[in-house]
Amino acid sequence: MGVTPSHSRPRVSNDNPFSESLFRTLKYRPQWPSSGFNNLDDARSWVKNFVEWYNEEHRHSRIGSVTPGQYHRNEDNEILANRKTVFERAKVRNPERWSGKIRKCEPAGPVMLNPEKPEISEQLEQAA
Repeated sequence: MGVTPSHSRPRVSNDNPFSESLFRTLKYRPQWPSSGFNNLDDARSWVKNFVEWYNEEHRHSRIGSVTPGQYHRNEDNEILANRKTVFERAKVRNPERWSGKIRKCEPAGPVMLNPEKPEISEQLEQAA
């Protein structure tokens, strides 16, 4: 199919943790064809459906349990504000159901795949 395999470096388990996380999500979907795809068109169709589900239905805890689509369209602020109101009202009506604070309903803000660590940036500046 023209796919080039990619291997992590020996004894380095987190070479690409973001890809690994995505692949785990992909492979653990109930619809994952454990015996493989019949052909390239089937594989493409399955991945297209997976991407649609992942971006528009799958809620991600790191971005406030909204979907990536909602996050990228800046819909998360309103969704999370509404969710917070619902939780606060529910806690007032049924305090016995709550052992502590309501769930965090704050927008995630910017999300970066590989944020630079401050000490690395400083070292690079000093070396220049």
